[in-house]
Amino acid sequence: MNTHIQSLLQFLDDSPCDFLAVDTMKAILEKEGYSEKKLDNNITVKGGEKFYFTKNDSAIFAIKVGQKPIQETGFKIITAHSDSPGFRIKPNAEIATEGGIVKLNTEVYGGPILYTWFDRPLSIAGRVIVKGEDALHPKSLMLHIKRPLLSISHLAIHFNRAVNEGNKLSKQKDMMPIIAKLNDEMESGNMLLNIVAQELNIKPEEILDFDLLLYGTEKACTFGLNNEFISAGRLDDLSMAHAAITAITETGDTQETCIAAIFDNEETGSGTKQGAGSPVLANVMQRMVESQGGGYDAFCQAINKSFMISADNAHAYHPNYNEKYDPTNHPVLGGGPCIKINSNCKYMTDAHSAAIFKSLCQEAGSPVQYFVNHSDVAGGSTLGNIFTGQVDIEGVDVGNPMLAMHSIRETASVDDHINMIKVFKHFMS
Repeated sequence: MNTHIQSLLQFLDDSPCDFLAVDTMKAILEKEGYSEKKLDNNITVKGGEKFYFTKNDSAIFAIKVGQKPIQETGFKIITAHSDSPGFRIKPNAEIATEGGIVKLNTEVYGGPILYTWFDRPLSIAGRVIVKGEDALHPKSLMLHIKRPLLSISHLAIHFNRAVNEGNKLSKQKDMMPIIAKLNDEMESGNMLLNIVAQELNIKPEEILDFDLLLYGTEKACTFGLNNEFISAGRLDDLSMAHAAITAITETGDTQETCIAAIFDNEETGSGTKQGAGSPVLANVMQRMVESQGGGYDAFCQAINKSFMISADNAHAYHPNYNEKYDPTNHPVLGGGPCIKINSNCKYMTDAHSAAIFKSLCQEAGSPVQYFVNHSDVAGGSTLGNIFTGQVDIEGVDVGNPMLAMHSIRETASVDDHINMIKVFKHFMS
C-alpha cells in the first residue's frame, strides 16, 4: 500500500474528532521539527523557521517561513477544516429508562446523514476541561475512548413496516445512544464523568466541563477489487487536512512562506474564534510581516502577492443517481482533484484562479476535474469565501470527489488522495 494512504488511514483512526485531529497533527509537526508558538507571546519569525500555533485546541496552523521577506513573495496557503458532522454529548446527559437501561442525551452537530449512525459500535472522544492554576486558566485534556461504548439502536421493522418508504427522524427522540444497563454497583447521574475520569486517571470532581463527541469505532480501510477506494469516517475534511500537513512537512526550504491552515467549525458556518470567519490567521500573518520590519502597507503588498487553495471535498458522480449531477461537470472517483465552481460565488474560484490550479495539476502530473452543481440543486459554501471576509486574497476552492458525504462512513479514491498530495507539494515547493 502507498505510504501516503497508510498514513491517511492511521491519521483518520487517531483523529475521531476535531480536538484529537489537532492533537495528532501537532505530533506530526513536532516530529518534523516544527515548534509551537503561543498567540499571547511575540510572533517573531526568521527565514527557514518552522512553527505552528493552535486555537481552542481544535484549529491548527503550520507555518514554514520563506527565505525571502514575506513582503516580497507573499504567502502560499492551503486551508482545510478539522470538524465533521456528528453528535455532541449534552451536559447532564444520562437518562435512566425502564429496566435500568441508560441512554445519553445528545445534540446533532452540523448536518450528518442520521440513518448511517444507527446500529453501529460507537465511542466517545473530545476535550475535557479540568482545574488549572486559577479559574481563568483551566487545563485541557484529550480523551479518546477506543473501545465500543455505545450504540444508537433502530426501531425494529415490525413496529414500523413503512420504514423503508421513508421515516422522518426526531433528533431528540430517535438519536440517543444506549450506554449501559444499571446494576447494584452503578449509580445513574455520575456514570459518564466516572468513565471519563477513569480513562484520564483523574478524579471526577476535577472535571469542570467537556466537549465530547460520538464517533464510529470501525477502522478506516481501503476496499475494491484492487483496493482502489477508501472507506472511513471524517474523510470530509480530514483527508484534505492530512494532504495539507503532508505537503508542508515533505517539502524543503522555500523562498515563499507556506501555511497549512486547518480551521474548525466549517460544518456550522465557520463563525467562531477558531473558524475561517475569524481573524485568527490574518492577525498572525500581519504580525509576521511586521516582525520582519514591515508595516500594514507591507502586509497588504504581501496579500496581493499571495495565493490560497481552499481544500474541502467535492461530490463524486454516484452511479445510482445520475439525475442529481450536472450533465457535463460531474467528477468521478479516481479522476483527479476537482476545481469547484459556482456562478453565484459560493466558492472563491474564478477563471484566473482555476487556471492557476489547473496548471499546478498539469505540472505535478495529476489529472484534474471540474465540479459544478446541477442547476436545479442548491450548493453550499466552504472556507474560501469565508476567509476572504478577513483577507482579500486570491484563491481557488478545490477538493477530491467522494461519495456519501456526511455519512458516518464516506467513500473516496486512493489515486485522488495521492494526486492531491502531489499537487499540494508542487504548490508549496
